[in-house]
Amino acid sequence: MTAIQAVLPSAVSLRSRSPSLPPRPPKPSAAAAAAGRRMPGRRRGISGGTPRVAMVQQAVQGAPATYAKEMERLSAKESLLLAFKDSGGFEALISGKMTDMQQIDVNERIIGLERLNPTPRPTTSPFLEGRWNFEWFGSGSPGLTAARVIFERFPATLANLSKMDIMIKDGYARITANLKLLNSLESKFILSTKLSVEGPLRMKEEYVEGTLETPTVIEETVPDQLKGALGQAVSTVQQLPVPIRDAITSGLTVPLSGTFQRLFMISYLDEEILIIRSTDGLPEVLTRLEVPPTMVEPVVEYES
Repeated sequence: MTAIQAVLPSAVSLRSRSPSLPPRPPKPSAAAAAAGRRMPGRRRGISGGTPRVAMVQQAVQGAPATYAKEMERLSAKESLLLAFKDSGGFEALISGKMTDMQQIDVNERIIGLERLNPTPRPTTSPFLEGRWNFEWFGSGSPGLTAARVIFERFPATLANLSKMDIMIKDGYARITANLKLLNSLESKFILSTKLSVEGPLRMKEEYVEGTLETPTVIEETVPDQLKGALGQAVSTVQQLPVPIRDAITSGLTVPLSGTFQRLFMISYLDEEILIIRSTDGLPEVLTRLEVPPTMVEPVVEYES
């Protein structure tokens, strides 16, 4: 028994020095415990505030970028309008007096403005409706070909195309070509078409009818030697039966339904400029003449 009692203290001493049992940490004080409970809240506040700071910084950095892009768009638009003016405008274009350098310069500015298009869905935008004036036809476009036929086949003193405009409203378009004959007669050729939305950028145009209005006499420009003949012609028309007279005064209308249609894409649209491209990629540039009556965005469904 005495030998066993002598061995037990040594075993207990060895167990207390064993590295497998680490010493128990001291109990924290009340102040330290309270501080430890507050620390997670501070960490959450710091980590939760970081995204908000990043969002504020992004907003501050985004405002100047948006402003710079808008200034770039306005500058490109003014540059295009200035190029039209410097090249001679609509008359120089359809008469063939515009040089190759002027044409390539205008086309370059058209492309530069198209890449800054601010309207993602122009076919259903309220900016599309209104009255527009044709400023530019791409080389080989139907409008430019028809205009040049008039200039090339007839002398300017015999027939002249002064301007072309289009009125877009409620899914229909009314294209008006203003003609001047013999420097004394004014007439209009009106082409009515139906527009259908084919997608956010693409539309289909179907011709409905064409009307050649009865010429209007500009009395101030009529030569003296023709005034007598003009008076006799007016008197003769007045003596015709009412149905025939009304038919003459209302002009000549030709139905065109089912004869011609085309697809085109709107590549740029804002409150002042409209750019469309044909299936061949030829551009037509129009500038606004009248503000649309309403600016409410219509909702139009389309099939892809």
